[in-house]
Amino acid sequence: MEVGNGRFLFAPAVVSLTLLILLSRPTSTDAYDALDPFGNITIKWDIMQWTPDGYVATVTMFNFQQYRHIGAPGWQLGWTWAKKEVIWSMVGAQTTEQGDCSKFKGNTPHCCKKDPTIVDLLPGTPYNMQIANCCKAGVINSFNQDPSNSASSFQVSVGLAGTTNKTVKVPKNFTLRAPGPGYTCGRAIIVKPTKFVTQDGRRTTQALMTWNVTCTYSQFLAQKTPTCCVSLSSFYNDTIVNCPTCSCGCQNNVTSPGSCVEGDSPYLQQAINGGANKYNTNPLVQCTSHMCPIRIHWHVKLNYKDYWRVKITVTNFNYRMNYTQWNLVVQHPNFDNITTVFSFNYKSLNPYGNKINDTAMLWGVKFYNDLLMQAGPLGNAQSELLFQKDSNTFTFEKGWAFPRRVYFNGDNCVMPPPDAYPWLPNGAHASVRPKFVLMVSVLLAFFFMV
Repeated sequence: MEVGNGRFLFAPAVVSLTLLILLSRPTSTDAYDALDPFGNITIKWDIMQWTPDGYVATVTMFNFQQYRHIGAPGWQLGWTWAKKEVIWSMVGAQTTEQGDCSKFKGNTPHCCKKDPTIVDLLPGTPYNMQIANCCKAGVINSFNQDPSNSASSFQVSVGLAGTTNKTVKVPKNFTLRAPGPGYTCGRAIIVKPTKFVTQDGRRTTQALMTWNVTCTYSQFLAQKTPTCCVSLSSFYNDTIVNCPTCSCGCQNNVTSPGSCVEGDSPYLQQAINGGANKYNTNPLVQCTSHMCPIRIHWHVKLNYKDYWRVKITVTNFNYRMNYTQWNLVVQHPNFDNITTVFSFNYKSLNPYGNKINDTAMLWGVKFYNDLLMQAGPLGNAQSELLFQKDSNTFTFEKGWAFPRRVYFNGDNCVMPPPDAYPWLPNGAHASVRPKFVLMVSVLLAFFFMV
């Protein structure tokens, strides 16, 4: 529309359109984790020798994430060849499809697809088909929890490719599924060749050419809804704060039949077997108000003169998943003065440097409770934490005794709203003594039985 001075009233529309474009653009912060700001999976591609029509390379995935691992059914790595490369053979992994190799006479390549997808081999693979760090069914543990198993490798022989550093073209469009979406990979970057030291330490060799690919995780890309929630209780209040309603979805057997199943349903086993597929990662959860596969309960249990005690219970409501190598990450200001952790492993995390120590990683003890069984009587793990009080900061007021953030297997859990936290009784001192321990203990026992 034109006005008296000859200008047009397009400015508001242009500004609005610009804002819409900016707000709708995906940002790198979607993959940023405040508690593990430098965590990533780095894929290192080392060319070890040239062949008449290509090269042999060792590909290794390093999990540099402190607490996020890749569980069963394992990783799937993909890329797009820059030219017309083929894979002649592989050791320690295989492609999911061979593709069209009809133009080859005699020797047939392992894979002729332009965009191959690679999967790890299973444990028990014959030794002549293995290399170091392979054949773990695609499972890669987190760096803090099990550094010796935080990498996965395979060897690939590539044909119809360049045979020198100047003629080789790096693949593009790398993808990593673990086993579903969630990871975004950058472009391959040529770096200094990797150096290898022999076992006796007396000789160093190096790759002929090396490139790296960095993949970062985003919970928003991994799943549409959260996967865990937190409930709270305390000895000084008989209120049990459950997970927020519909934390991970809502019961809707009208439009989404089979979205959950009652624990005492006569069709429970039929429902579990109906989705029995090792590649089916969709949870079948017990019908609850929160509909989360995992619930973490934080109970402020006891108050002593110089210490206070917390009980943590991790409950699995997913009938289709046994969680191996599970872990928790909990943020609370008193972790800088933790005294004892019972029946869980513990490691301090320092995402903000050594000046602030308020984050802990907890996981099960091997062969004792490192396997969180599927929903049912055995589907839980428990631990107790003993904290020493700091007279300058300790209080039971305003929800201070409850965690600030909780992660399960690297995913942020839904917390109750702060105004719902158990409160101190009127007139009670901030360091209230446990007057209601017996009554609350009975209520909690009933809560976990149902």
